[in-house]
Amino acid sequence: MAGPAQEQALPLLALANNHGDLAVKLSSLKQVKDILLSAEPSHAAELFPYLVELQSSPETLVRKYLLEVIDEIGAKSMEHLSILWPILLTFLKDNNSMVAKQSIITGTKIFCSVLEDLPLQFQRRGIVERWLEELWMWMVKYKDAVFSIIFEAGSVGPQLLAIKFLETYILHFTHDTNDSEKVAPEVTTRHGRAFNISMLVDRHPVLDLPALVSDANRYFGILLDSLRSAGNLCGSLTISVVNSFLTQS
Repeated sequence: MAGPAQEQALPLLALANNHGDLAVKLSSLKQVKDILLSAEPSHAAELFPYLVELQSSPETLVRKYLLEVIDEIGAKSMEHLSILWPILLTFLKDNNSMVAKQSIITGTKIFCSVLEDLPLQFQRRGIVERWLEELWMWMVKYKDAVFSIIFEAGSVGPQLLAIKFLETYILHFTHDTNDSEKVAPEVTTRHGRAFNISMLVDRHPVLDLPALVSDANRYFGILLDSLRSAGNLCGSLTISVVNSFLTQS
């Protein structure tokens, strides 16, 4: 990173990590975010290991804001996000539901972005670069971790967001019944998705379409099974997901 930017960022990160005043910590982290957003992605990535250190902050608001920082810089520094992804996995199990919820919110956005980039990069370049393949491997781990939250005893907030993430996953890998509409631009946006399964018309080196479709169907079956238990929390929360699936189909 250019000297002046690094000289500004490192002291701010130290304050965010070590200062006793929460307001100072949050203000310092906000300034770091601004520096990261204005820097070249490769230069910004040099500071990512220092961001990782903040995951052990005892301050709930610092941990939550760290996720918001990752959310904002993720789109610009996608190539280097694997450095930060363990933070999201860790925060899924955070003892504060506000942090766990933010981890799912941030992770869902990045998951959708990665899923969009995978077919586009292959279509445009004929390859999937190693960094994007590695990031997808993190997405798979993250997906499994989020889904496990649905069936664990815990706060309703993270469970609800986990189910919404599951909804996103199922809808991504479900064929529209009207084949003639699959390639139309409106199909890719009518459910708020930039990715559409029709983008995987050829064999993809990373995304195994039959396996992903099978996985989505399996999870939809799990949702249906959960509805059979009227007193089940998961069952009561998945009604909207099933309705969305039926509407999409």
